[in-house]
Amino acid sequence: ADVHAETSGVAHFAYDDEETCIAEVRYLLSMLPSNNRENPPTGSCDDPAERRSDVLLDLVPADGNRPYDMAKVIEELVDDGEYLEVHERWARNIICALARLDGQVVGIVANQPQSLAGVLDIEASEKAARFVQMCDAFNIPILTLLDVPGFLPGVDQEHGGIIRHGAKLLYAYCNATVPRISLILRKAYGGAYIVMDSQSIGADLTYAWPTNEIAVMGAEGAANVIFRRQIADAEDPEAMRTRMVKEYKAELMHPYYAAERGLVDDVIDPAETRAVLIASLAMLRTKHADLPSRKHGNPPQ
Repeated sequence: ADVHAETSGVAHFAYDDEETCIAEVRYLLSMLPSNNRENPPTGSCDDPAERRSDVLLDLVPADGNRPYDMAKVIEELVDDGEYLEVHERWARNIICALARLDGQVVGIVANQPQSLAGVLDIEASEKAARFVQMCDAFNIPILTLLDVPGFLPGVDQEHGGIIRHGAKLLYAYCNATVPRISLILRKAYGGAYIVMDSQSIGADLTYAWPTNEIAVMGAEGAANVIFRRQIADAEDPEAMRTRMVKEYKAELMHPYYAAERGLVDDVIDPAETRAVLIASLAMLRTKHADLPSRKHGNPPQ
């Protein structure tokens, strides 16, 4: 069981005893509809929809190089801090979980900065794509929490087909007809940002915290490429590099640059995130989208 829960990804859940397993199966079924023609069951909720989460202001460091536990962010947002993580022990650099917001079931896909800095790799892409498809099949809205520095580089990933596997996640999001909301907490770099339900692939609503950085890459890397001639020709290359990085951040990575470019619908106060998400889900509850008439899609394999 441990091999399939941690290494192969075959088992979504693994428990040490039968009693715990049955209890978790009951919890899972409480959040799934009886079939694909029904909506997920609504639960009672004593957790106020307008509850502020001021702890989020300190939970996520502004410094993009500092890790934090995305699971704690999810606990602050969802009803009573309760959620059920799917494939918890496999591809830990991404979190897939079922939870409730104001009693309504949502599927959460979130990067985990504590593991591999939250990058997307082959296993994380497959895990998230499978989860998105499951949510779409059972009419569960999808909430995506982004803090992604990009795809994992390396020969092993390239030879393993990271482009092909990353495309599975892109396909799953583009094919989903359920309400889709994305929230950029901090970094959103490169192609990984695009496939994580960006506005350009059809997210219904996109929000960002003031700490958001939407770019092809980090400021340091971008400055080294864009201003390489100025840096090379300068009397003090290191001082010039520092100056160019500072200018790049000031002009292209300030909090409201994404909103000015239309990449996000709004920049929100982190403490009010729960209320914003619940209001957004309520607005999208009657969303209806028809797929083209065909036998089936042709997803990347």
